[in-house]
Amino acid sequence: MKSVYNFVVTPIGERYNNKKKVGDSELIINTEIFNHQHINRNARVVSTPIVGDTDIRAGDEVIVHHNVFRRWHNQYGIEKNSRSYFNESTYFINHDQIFLYKRSNKWKSPKGYCFVKPLKAIDQFNIESEKPLQGIVKYTDGTVEKNDLVGINQNVQRIS
Repeated sequence: MKSVYNFVVTPIGERYNNKKKVGDSELIINTEIFNHQHINRNARVVSTPIVGDTDIRAGDEVIVHHNVFRRWHNQYGIEKNSRSYFNESTYFINHDQIFLYKRSNKWKSPKGYCFVKPLKAIDQFNIESEKPLQGIVKYTDGTVEKNDLVGINQNVQRIS
């Protein structure tokens, strides 16, 4: 299956990462569908878009936006799938919903994304655990070098 403008992906595992193995039993740690923290974000690329230039290939593991596999309730309380949903194992997503991809056991950043690891605060009078607005480049699209020390804009989006 190919799409003109979208990536076709399938989740690695289930939609939600809300189960833990405890001994011989399985424990459900979250039953809320609206909580984004327990949604699976790992996917495998089935096919790439026909139109557009991308370094991502079919078979790559990708980290996707948390709303791709998410279910939600509309204003009438009816449970719905995300806009990306096609069927339980197939989702159509835009290029800007992919944050990292893995090829040959190495994570890479697609064009337009750069991930910065915060620096630990060493000031004994600071109650914060991280130095503000500074970090080391962890994953890059090539616009900056990996391991460079960079300043961070205050409005930068944090992805945990």
